[in-house]
Amino acid sequence: MAKESMKARERKRQKLVDKYAAKRAELKAAGDYEGLQRLPKNASPVRLHNRCQLTGRPKGYMRQFGVSRINFREMALNGLIPGIKKASW
Repeated sequence: MAKESMKARERKRQKLVDKYAAKRAELKAAGDYEGLQRLPKNASPVRLHNRCQLTGRPKGYMRQFGVSRINFREMALNGLIPGIKKASW
């Protein structure tokens, strides 16, 4: 389980990215790179990090499902993800 402070920091970054998205696109289209530099660092979408929605784990993230590999496996074995079953051959 990730620390609550790390999860909160990611949520804060996401809010900043959403807030400045239109302004960033406008400045980028105009080629005003000095204007872009005046925006907060965390307003850049590059600074976001994918985290598991359930535990906040940053590594082993499965983008298609939004959870870590560990939670994905548990959910699949419990039948919580439709269409997914354990492979056997």
